[in-house]
Amino acid sequence: MYPFILFLHSFGRWLVLISLIGAITLSFRGLRKDRRFTATINTWRHWTATIAHIQLLLGMFLYFQSPVVKNAVPRDPYHIMNEHTYFRYIHITLMFIAVIVITIGSAKAKRSQDDHAKFRTMLVWFAAGLLILLIAIPWPFSPLAGRPLLRSY
Repeated sequence: MYPFILFLHSFGRWLVLISLIGAITLSFRGLRKDRRFTATINTWRHWTATIAHIQLLLGMFLYFQSPVVKNAVPRDPYHIMNEHTYFRYIHITLMFIAVIVITIGSAKAKRSQDDHAKFRTMLVWFAAGLLILLIAIPWPFSPLAGRPLLRSY
């Protein structure tokens, strides 16, 4: 079960990134061209937040099952920043914050009165969430916890 959830979580990263970039692009275009906040854009907003929540749930399952987190014992007490510290504290904290930011942005955009405010709210909050996500993703080039771009099952 763990390898399958790990695969889903690895694949889900791309869904979150694509949906966030799509939502940010739609909101930027909507602001720039003074468009209406249509039902399609509202659906995109909703699914972006939903995909982020599903990804967080998968990540929480992995967090409590992960051997990296469960057996996290630093080999060298003088090097606090390592893979174990990264996944035990940094990754999960930043991802929680990113999903909270995305959720707040989605809720505020949903409740805004005019289209311009909806687009602006979505743009600002989703861009902030994307920035936090990009920092927290364990990219292959990360010095703390390099992971492949997609894990195979």
